[in-house]
Amino acid sequence: MPAKRPLPINPEAASGMLLVGCALVAIVFVNSGLADVYNALLHYHLAVGFGAFKLDKQVHHWINDGLMAVFFLLVGLEIKREALYGRLSTRERAALPVIAAVGGMAAPALVYAGFNAATPETLRGWAIPAATDIAFALGVLALVGPRVPRSLKIFLMALAVIDDLGAIVIIAAFYTQDLMLAPLAVAGGCAVVLAAMNRLGVRRISLYLVIGAVLWVAVLKSGVHATLAGVVLALAIPADCAHAEHESPLKRLEHAIAGWVNFAIMPIFAFANAGIELSGMTSDDMIAPVPLGIAAGLFIGKQAGVMGAVWLALKSGIAQMPHGTNWTDIYGVALLTGIGFTMSLFIGMLAFSDPAHINAVRFGVLSGSLASAVLGFAWLRRLPVRDHETEAEAA
Repeated sequence: MPAKRPLPINPEAASGMLLVGCALVAIVFVNSGLADVYNALLHYHLAVGFGAFKLDKQVHHWINDGLMAVFFLLVGLEIKREALYGRLSTRERAALPVIAAVGGMAAPALVYAGFNAATPETLRGWAIPAATDIAFALGVLALVGPRVPRSLKIFLMALAVIDDLGAIVIIAAFYTQDLMLAPLAVAGGCAVVLAAMNRLGVRRISLYLVIGAVLWVAVLKSGVHATLAGVVLALAIPADCAHAEHESPLKRLEHAIAGWVNFAIMPIFAFANAGIELSGMTSDDMIAPVPLGIAAGLFIGKQAGVMGAVWLALKSGIAQMPHGTNWTDIYGVALLTGIGFTMSLFIGMLAFSDPAHINAVRFGVLSGSLASAVLGFAWLRRLPVRDHETEAEAA
């Protein structure tokens, strides 16, 4: 008998499992004899440049401010592509995921605020459970296999893209420090140059990246979070194909950085930010307003918000149920949207700076995300195996 061919590795599932693996490694480091090594590595100062142009930051900040700017660049490219040509390009396609995403962001924020109403100093973290980790959620969905219709995956991807856009707006509006006008003016000038390059038909990606690097430094110095420079750069990258081009600059750049983001940057971020210190934690610490608000927001608020918003959208006739799906399928996706992880941890680092609250954020994010992932996977595994659907049917 011929040897069985090995099953191809699903990149989405592999990326999600790598994220979880790096988070677990970080937890092991922090709660073992390697804690000093872990902390020394993240607090090591790394300088780039010289003189007035020198940037001296801890490795942890280079990861959160620098590498994550590339992550946001990829998010911006995906949002632009989907808005122009993809799942968000028409009202019919965008209606349901947009409404579901809005509900899925509002309800967790309200749940968190409810748990923290008596402690105003922790209300700053209201946006932490509002985000969905698209890589982790799609990784769990990929593990379910043929039980999930393609239209359901498309719905989850579109919802997560809108969710990311909402998180970007929240970061810009609510987690900006005191503004420095001179760097902000330089950043504005860079944005104008990028827009002019797009308008004039400049298609060399390297030129955009050079201006983007200057933009990143200016935004870093301005008080606006530096990662938002990635989004501004993404919106300037040309999305159309010129003569003799097989792919647009947007698609070329997206394909060039997607692997690095999914299999390097996000795992590094998970390792640097998921190191929750369990020693000394008591049951009272675990049910304190911050971790409980985050965990309940992710696990309860997300599914309630998404399901409620979808019900309203369908009942009002604004949107239609994705092709080949039912309420059981939609509930499975609603559970997976409670996987906050990367973006929730990121917002948590912006919301709080003291170690006690950061540890609480990590515990809440990890517990809420894990509960959502486990129940979401178990729920979707109960679904019957579906017949093959064509791209046209799923669209």
